[in-house]
Amino acid sequence: ETSLGQNKVCHNQCFHRLLEKMCCNCCLVGKSLQEKGLPCDHKLSVSYQCGLVSRACCVDGAHDNQTDTTRTNECKEEIFYNLQYVVLPLNIRLCVGNNSCGCFKGYQLKPDGKSCDDINECLLGSSNCRGGERCINTEGSFRCQREVSCGTGYELTDTNDCEDINECEAGIHNCGPEFECQNTQGSFRCLPKVKCAAGFIQDALGNCIDINECVSQSSPCHRGHLCINTVGSYTCQRNSVNCGRGYHLNEEGTRCIDIDECKNPEKVCGGHGCINLVGSYRCECESGYVFNSISRTCEDIDECRHYPGRLCAHKCENTPGSYKCSCTTGFKLAADGRNCDDLNECEANPCSQECANVYGSYQCYCRRGYQLSDIDGMTCEDIDECALPTGGHICSYRCHNTPGSFHCSCPVSGYTLAPNGRSCQDIDECVAGTHTCTVDQSCFNVQGEFRCLSFDLKHSMPRLQRADIIRCIKNCLPNDYSCTLDPVTSISHTSISLATMREFLRPEEIVFLRTSVRPYGTYHLGSFDVKFEILEGNVENAFDIIKRIEHGMYVGVVRQVKPLIGPLSTVLKLLMRNLSSQGESSQNVINVHVFVSEFWF
Repeated sequence: ETSLGQNKVCHNQCFHRLLEKMCCNCCLVGKSLQEKGLPCDHKLSVSYQCGLVSRACCVDGAHDNQTDTTRTNECKEEIFYNLQYVVLPLNIRLCVGNNSCGCFKGYQLKPDGKSCDDINECLLGSSNCRGGERCINTEGSFRCQREVSCGTGYELTDTNDCEDINECEAGIHNCGPEFECQNTQGSFRCLPKVKCAAGFIQDALGNCIDINECVSQSSPCHRGHLCINTVGSYTCQRNSVNCGRGYHLNEEGTRCIDIDECKNPEKVCGGHGCINLVGSYRCECESGYVFNSISRTCEDIDECRHYPGRLCAHKCENTPGSYKCSCTTGFKLAADGRNCDDLNECEANPCSQECANVYGSYQCYCRRGYQLSDIDGMTCEDIDECALPTGGHICSYRCHNTPGSFHCSCPVSGYTLAPNGRSCQDIDECVAGTHTCTVDQSCFNVQGEFRCLSFDLKHSMPRLQRADIIRCIKNCLPNDYSCTLDPVTSISHTSISLATMREFLRPEEIVFLRTSVRPYGTYHLGSFDVKFEILEGNVENAFDIIKRIEHGMYVGVVRQVKPLIGPLSTVLKLLMRNLSSQGESSQNVINVHVFVSEFWF
């Protein structure tokens, strides 16, 4: 009852895990051995681990019968606990007496005296693996495995033997539904399910193929008979007179006579001459053909292939019984039918303007002002000179494209086209007399137009130094003290015309004020100095004035230091002061009438 009670407890615990159930079944075997009085190490056909559990339960039951069932044995409890979880072989222990524990074969006791560790027989060298085998450690034991694989169609067993794989039972064959699998050593065969009838042989795909018994068997018919194969069988027919090729039986059927193939309505020579021979015939082939003794027909001779480069100058084309020569593009066939002469394509006027014939081709070209089209290479297209990258510099003012050329134009008034047909020249209305100035006004020519200026000549006498300069010298009346005390001795008027600059890179010198004052003098010797300044009209500070020495004299230079956009006009009032050792001696005023044109020329 104690044993059955323990088994019942074990069963209740094994319902949840399959491995626990296996453990309990092995334990029941050991209990049965103990109850029947059989030795605990009885040879059983069970696994190694199951045998360990069986022996442990058998020994445990014997101890229970000899001792008090109420006595607590820590080692026994742990052994029974571990028997239930035999899947953890490291914990399998044995009680050896005096409440001390030991381990089963393949394990060794830990330092705590209760737990067991697996012994690695492969590392300790205690395995009995043979040469060519590799030791693999397992829980509580080891196994030897061959290092060489068995090859395709075989598998390695636990006993290190190579066993054939039955592909048919394993279902790893590739036989179709019309075939059945037959296992062989290391492989398998696919045998057709449908069997062929007698007189047929089955191929690898299951098809039934007729057997030619007349060939495969040795003399299936009796002597004097002819074997004739039939589908699935054969027949034997008595021999008769058999005429060879080129002969046929006579009307009596007793002998063979010659066939005159030349009289055959099918025309065996295909229109060529035919000569009958005994048992055969021969064709007399026309020129360009050759007789083929195998096919017994006249075949065309490919002259272009037999005589390459010797018949035609350019291209050779085979024709039935002959050949034909042709030429490449740009040439025409010569009168001899073999050579090629150059073809003058220009006679057909392929070009829109000019055509030049070259050997084997032609070249189109265009007149000045046109360019050849990139599309067809024959049409001449007008060149828009005004649209070229340099078109902005072809004409001073405006460029007008024309077919094959262009022409330039200038503003409507004030300019005329230069002889080069591109530049615009200013018209000097003052010189040409086309201005509208009155007798009291002075005419000043500027770029593209003119200006009529009148000046206040009070206390002065005008002098016309140059066509574009008017200088008024002070001429005071008697007792006119204000005039006498005025330091200004002369007032000059001049004009300058400036263009609107496209690019302004550095200062431009526009007016030069020359003096008779020598530099490097000393005041006590009576030498003079001179100073220049701009009093009025310096719009946008576009001008400045500097002093420098030229030819041993001081010169005032008016410069344009900034670009100005026209049309614009201003009057630069310049002051030139003459200085001596006694102080300022005299002043000269120069009025520069500046006119900025709206054009850059």
